[in-house]
Amino acid sequence: MDHKKVAFITLGCKLNFSESSTLARKFIEHGFERVEPNNLADIYVINTCSVTDHADKKSRNLIRKIARKHPEALIIVTGCYAQLKATEIAAMPEVDMVIGNSEKNSLFDLISNFPNKKNEKNALIRQSSLFNSFFPAFSSGDRTRSFLKVQDGCNYHCAYCTIPLARGESRNLPIDTLIKTAQQIAKQGIREIVLTGVNIGDFGKSTGESFLQLLIELEQVVGIDRYRISSIEPNLLTDEIIKFTAESNKFQPHFHIPLQAGTDAVLKRMRRRYTTAQFAEKIARIKASIPDVFIGIDVIVGFPGETEEDFDATCQFLQKLAPAYLHIFPYSERANTPAILFPDKISPEIKNERVKKLEILSNKLHEQFIDRYINSVRPVLIEGAKKGKMMFGYTDNYIRVELPYQSNCINTIIPVRLEHREKDHIVIPKN
Repeated sequence: MDHKKVAFITLGCKLNFSESSTLARKFIEHGFERVEPNNLADIYVINTCSVTDHADKKSRNLIRKIARKHPEALIIVTGCYAQLKATEIAAMPEVDMVIGNSEKNSLFDLISNFPNKKNEKNALIRQSSLFNSFFPAFSSGDRTRSFLKVQDGCNYHCAYCTIPLARGESRNLPIDTLIKTAQQIAKQGIREIVLTGVNIGDFGKSTGESFLQLLIELEQVVGIDRYRISSIEPNLLTDEIIKFTAESNKFQPHFHIPLQAGTDAVLKRMRRRYTTAQFAEKIARIKASIPDVFIGIDVIVGFPGETEEDFDATCQFLQKLAPAYLHIFPYSERANTPAILFPDKISPEIKNERVKKLEILSNKLHEQFIDRYINSVRPVLIEGAKKGKMMFGYTDNYIRVELPYQSNCINTIIPVRLEHREKDHIVIPKN
């Protein structure tokens, strides 16, 4: 293959980001130059998301935009949208090849054997409904932080979700293999690792191990100073994991936990595995054990049958829980899910109105969380800056901080007195 420049465009979750980074390294190892998506490339690999209908639309718009700007380039589409709707994507005249998640680990080899020219017919599809392997992945290129994929797939079948179809059943690599990868990341000078996956609390299904065992082993890796646990199901966030995090020198006081709805009736229709009382008890235990913890919560609004009373109850429930942040999704119909057949659909106008109300609540909660720490001193990992301007980083409990640039501080952890909040972050003014 004569192509020498490749660009990766990644949509969606941290898991996609880690996989795109790993795929890019494969290209670089074989003599390719990786360029930014807005630069001229011979191949554009678009790693898609399909969590909502909006995500699908965003992928299609991006494909068309790339094709208009670079009509001679090969356009390869992969990711969850490619897994779930390969035929739909292949019918787009701009697309040359569709590679599902099930074949993503072989993406470089598939592209290498692809004709070195634009397709004149429908795109070639490489996709299977079988997930027989685990694609190891971690991100690199960021001096301070890496996303390490520790788990893939999901055995849960929530009524609204296509992830089991897009990613297969829960599976993972052995702990000793992941420890070697973490050590490899540490050798690159990276100070923080974010553990990613589809349902990371379910780690160990394919190896007979546990997520807690993984955390205990990762704690011992020399060179990594910080770990963060990405989204974890409340029923899998055990008391033992909470206790370990509270006592750990490396695992940060930071959890992201999906709630999805604030009433038991809606949770039951969603096929979630807990009640509001159980969720509230879990949050209370976390806060009791880790007083300075940052808690982010996922919420879906406008699920079929969600009444105004249900939504009001969700708002009141969230106010009582007082998390640091809300990640809000309007419900989106997904093919081949039970919820698509549910009656009592909620109009787009009402969903948008509910999203806006929760966004206001989220901003209020986030500002209140930050204000608790004004005039306190927190450790901040300085991640980046523009020379002569401000540098930025995050506290252990995930407050973004901006402060005057100092070149010797990049990729170091320094104590910072949090002096002044501006909207959703702390700014340390110049003296």
